[in-house]
Amino acid sequence: MSALLIIEQVLNGLQFGVMLFLMAAGLTLIFGVMGLINLAHGSLYMIGAFAAAAVAGATGSFILALGAALAAAAIAGALIEITVIRRLYGKAHLDQVLATFALILIFSEGTRWVFGSFPLFLDIPDYLSGPVTLPGGIQYPFYRLTLIAAGLLVGLGLWFLIERTRVGIQIRAGENDREMIAALGIDITRLYTLVFAIGAALAGLAGALVGAIQSVQVGMGEPVLILAFVVIVIGGIGSIKGAFIGALLVGLTDTLGGIFLPELFKLFMEPGAATQTGSALASMAIYILMSLVLIWRPTGLFGARA
Repeated sequence: MSALLIIEQVLNGLQFGVMLFLMAAGLTLIFGVMGLINLAHGSLYMIGAFAAAAVAGATGSFILALGAALAAAAIAGALIEITVIRRLYGKAHLDQVLATFALILIFSEGTRWVFGSFPLFLDIPDYLSGPVTLPGGIQYPFYRLTLIAAGLLVGLGLWFLIERTRVGIQIRAGENDREMIAALGIDITRLYTLVFAIGAALAGLAGALVGAIQSVQVGMGEPVLILAFVVIVIGGIGSIKGAFIGALLVGLTDTLGGIFLPELFKLFMEPGAATQTGSALASMAIYILMSLVLIWRPTGLFGARA
């Protein structure tokens, strides 16, 4: 196995990880502040992807497509929070799961009704297409490098919002003691809507960015949602830093496991059986990682200890 292949797969893992971070950051923000289990978060990812594909097809502008993804997901998130989610605060988690699962069905069938059952395709713009030569002569797609950079910039902006702004102070205070900040005159209802819209916008942006390297189709958000839950369990519920570290660990584990594990088993088994066994174990690697983290630290890497 060549060093070039390893470096390329590490970059692929980083790209996958930062996209998972955009998804998981909004999810952990919503759960940390509101205590809400939102299974419909994957539908917001799908809405962002479809909005981007539709606007790009109509205008030919990738920038407008990203703006449409952010706006559509944020508006959808705000409407969900106002009409449905607001009635679930303080309810049992089972009620939240059932209500948000119903939203998945509604959004899936609504998207199929508007766009049809066939997948859409979002083309990579010319100025982001093609390979770029990295040190060592490595050829790597420029768009995937752009995804890594975009994810890191969004993560930095989210950190600045949470840690260095007045809104961020309110969000962190709402996470720790929502009754107290309501008593201090903060409009907790507006704050919850804002947090939900921010989380939805991050999911929509991730869907739009990933939509350019895979087809945009109904139900595309649910597999990513499962991985996002794994990320926040590993990183710690309510921790943006935990979501970032957890997303990178999941991205690298999933990508590198699919390469190294089959090669490792070839040392002990026949090539065909080694490939089958290694691939099966690679598909379980992130869940094994999650189990090991929870055995060591049940609240996640950066979750608050009881």
